[in-house]
Amino acid sequence: MLDESKPLFIAVAEQIEDGILDGTYPEDTPVPSTNELAAFLRINPATAGKGLHRLADAGVLVKRRGVGMFVAHGATELLRQRRRDSFARAYIVPLLREAAHLGIDPRELTEMITKEASR
Repeated sequence: MLDESKPLFIAVAEQIEDGILDGTYPEDTPVPSTNELAAFLRINPATAGKGLHRLADAGVLVKRRGVGMFVAHGATELLRQRRRDSFARAYIVPLLREAAHLGIDPRELTEMITKEASR
């Protein structure tokens, strides 16, 4: 359910992000309220709220006064781009650095990746 290796509010935000990316929460539709999230996840409502507000601050959610939080227009692409950038920093940059240390040029590295992907 929630990744317990991270602060709970970040895990809540990431769970909502995952739902946006997988289509559970399409753009312009509501996400669960603070109280619904808190009850479902059995966490403090303030923690759930902090996760939702983090997404609102990032432009992923928009608050509609008296109605709740909704997935912002363009949120799916925004999240994809953020995750791609994060993926590159976490995996591609270290991969290229290690390949350079081993004398593997980009063409050879591409061949290695293609070969592994076809398995």
